[in-house]
Amino acid sequence: MDKLFEYSQKLVNEVDTNFHRYMYNQINWDNRMIGLTGPRGVGKTTMALQYIKQNLKIQETLYVTAEDFYFASNRLADLADRFVKYGGKHLFIDEIHKYKDWSKELKLLYDYHKDLRIVFTGSSVLDIKKGTYDLSRRALIYNMQGLSFREYLKLFHDISTKTYTLQQILDHKVEEPGIERPLPLFAQYLKNGYYPFALESDFDIRMNQVINQSLEIDIPIYAEMNTSTGRKLKQLLAIIAKSAPFKPNMSKIAEILAVSRNNIADYLTYIEDAGMIYQLRDNTDGIRSLGKVQKIYLDNCNLAHILGNEKPNIGNVRETFFQNQLRLKHNLVSSKTADFIIDDITFEVGGKSKGQKQIKDLNKAYIIKDDIEKGYLNIIPLWQFGLMY
Repeated sequence: MDKLFEYSQKLVNEVDTNFHRYMYNQINWDNRMIGLTGPRGVGKTTMALQYIKQNLKIQETLYVTAEDFYFASNRLADLADRFVKYGGKHLFIDEIHKYKDWSKELKLLYDYHKDLRIVFTGSSVLDIKKGTYDLSRRALIYNMQGLSFREYLKLFHDISTKTYTLQQILDHKVEEPGIERPLPLFAQYLKNGYYPFALESDFDIRMNQVINQSLEIDIPIYAEMNTSTGRKLKQLLAIIAKSAPFKPNMSKIAEILAVSRNNIADYLTYIEDAGMIYQLRDNTDGIRSLGKVQKIYLDNCNLAHILGNEKPNIGNVRETFFQNQLRLKHNLVSSKTADFIIDDITFEVGGKSKGQKQIKDLNKAYIIKDDIEKGYLNIIPLWQFGLMY
């Protein structure tokens, strides 16, 4: 246990606190049990260590990772028991899904140690979703996505700008973000600005590790697939990457992958839960989650650049950015005449030469243009939607 404390204190002391993810101030850190989930590489561990460093007494706090060799011969429940007896009050557990029967054990910790506050993180969204059903009445679960363009400006270039609501952006209320020319930085963000680890070297290698880990390990373990079925997921993602936004033809996909048509919808859901794709549905019965899938996008623009062997289609990249940044706070559905509908507002996304043809008969509609710095009337610059969180 001494080595666990030594390792914990080392990580806390070394963490940089100059930049906080958008989620940092949204979390109710006073809750007895908190779960931080999200795709791999979006900064959950860093955020937990930052909170310890800035708000807690280090002698009363322990950070551990479930991957630690310590847990090969020790139970989490025993560690928590010893920790509490020695005066411990705050237990942080990283990569919790790597611990067998983690949700059941956390449930016991919550019930047995009333004064212990627990924060756990998990990169495998699939397994975390499965486990949190046991913790639904105990834990507050927060799901975090990658960097917004606003966060990228701060973390990569130390440029600060405010956040804006969708309505403020549509009303042309965005102030100058501290840079005269946002478009070159926006283009760089689209290539490698969504994941904080892009600050480090070998971004392409790290991205491929994230993809392979999700498709070859996380999903097959969760869905109890064999290795050959796991490879089908990579084939499916490759199909989507070549033509995203991908309009799904389940029968054709099943034929290409040589699997049952009935399995394709499940495969797509698994890949979406792992943070690799986004399925845009129509507004069936006014409930998006029940709607038919109309288009399938890659989850974010960095994936489009990594998975595309050649330069990705810029039109696809623009739509991918829009859905990625807007879906955090808004419910997007497909449009029969344009690209997206949010509430009763229609959006068509394109380049600076995009015209009004597709929305000319609509009352509340906007053209979202890339390659322009400022908007006017119903024309909004695409980059401004990266300032929403």
